Amino acid sequence: MTRFQFVADHSDTTSSPRPGWTVKRLCALLDVRRSSFYAWLAAAPTRAARTAADTALAERIRAVHDGDRTCGRPRITAELNDGVEPAERVNHKRIGRVMREHGIAGYRRRRRVRTTIPEPADTTVPDLLGRDFTAQAPNTVYVGDITYLPLADGRNLYLATVIDCYSRRLAGWAIADHMRTDLVADALLAAAADRGSVAGAIFHSDHGSVYTSRVYAELCDRLDVRRLMGAVGSSADNALAESLNATLKREVLQDNAFWPDETTCRRELYRWLTRYNTRRRHSYCRYQTPNTYEASYAATVPEVA
Repeated sequence: MTRFQFVADHSDTTSSPRPGWTVKRLCALLDVRRSSFYAWLAAAPTRAARTAADTALAERIRAVHDGDRTCGRPRITAELNDGVEPAERVNHKRIGRVMREHGIAGYRRRRRVRTTIPEPADTTVPDLLGRDFTAQAPNTVYVGDITYLPLADGRNLYLATVIDCYSRRLAGWAIADHMRTDLVADALLAAAADRGSVAGAIFHSDHGSVYTSRVYAELCDRLDVRRLMGAVGSSADNALAESLNATLKREVLQDNAFWPDETTCRRELYRWLTRYNTRRRHSYCRYQTPNTYEASYAATVPEVA
């Protein structure tokens, strides 16, 4: 309770058990100016209107949050302001304040989990990215990785990904109950099918044995994909792929340590991976979806006569 509210609640002399509790007396006791109190009292309708507006905004925020409980302030701000006239947009600070006041928050997993262990390479492949996970156009630079998906019975499934550095679009992925070369080959072939062709593109990975295998090298040669690899034992050299793995587990598993069974795991992964390209707003893409971000690029490319 504020001091102004206390004065307003206790300044009615007719109902007070003790006479003399006037506004003047209470303001003197609480060391507040009477002019400030009356200004606060006059602003009561404005405060009530703002409270009502904040309540309505909280309902809009909750509707977005209920659709994806991992959303925090930045993505909710982008969702509410998408396609809205500038004069009607909501400031991100106000959204953050309303979310705090109404107990709405995105999910945060605070534990640090090591998801992959790089292996020594059998072949020498350069690293020309230098941890610069950007690209000037789609379908030119990709990164990929394998992460494990723990099941309740102690087994693991494994997910291999191929991510476009330009838009963070998940161009290809594959799930299997093994970590053989077929897994990463299927993911790269899925990317080639999605793009129509990956000829001339760069693919960056860690030094896992599947990525250094002869079979995988032959596949890259056949698809005209150039291989790059980071340093042995350095997850930072493949940070973009590591980030997607961590985000996936944080948003899908949340506080659970594993999936209850293989069917549930595959179903939830398919739903999240599909939504990742089409619905999930990415901070790198200025809080657009990867698909929308790429569509913006396509709109700026001049047509060749």
